[in-house]
Amino acid sequence: MKRFRRMDSINIVPFIDIMLVLLVIVLTSATFIAQGKIPIALPQAQGSDKITQSLKNVEIAIDAQGQYYLDKMPMSLESIQSEISKIPKETPILLRGDQKSYFEKFVALVGILNSSGHNNVDVQVEQSR
Repeated sequence: MKRFRRMDSINIVPFIDIMLVLLVIVLTSATFIAQGKIPIALPQAQGSDKITQSLKNVEIAIDAQGQYYLDKMPMSLESIQSEISKIPKETPILLRGDQKSYFEKFVALVGILNSSGHNNVDVQVEQSR
């Protein structure tokens, strides 16, 4: 005759393993979602102020390869110039440039903004620690 052993406790180790794997999956996917579509490594600057993103209406970005983006749409410098001329001059503009992009690309963009009369321009940087 076989005797059955009574189970007084539950083994929760497999449950913990599954939960840790799910936590890793959620944290990894959340990092990709939060970064957006254009990967830009912002340069650091001392004394920079925090900018509230909700006030910005137009965003222009330059990635590491020197490609321009107007509101996350890839564009040439000439296309950006024609689009900028259509928006009101008091519209806030946020410039985001990758730290590895060429400085001349940034200067050309600032020159276009100055010639079009847009003076409400902010440059987004990372605060140095």
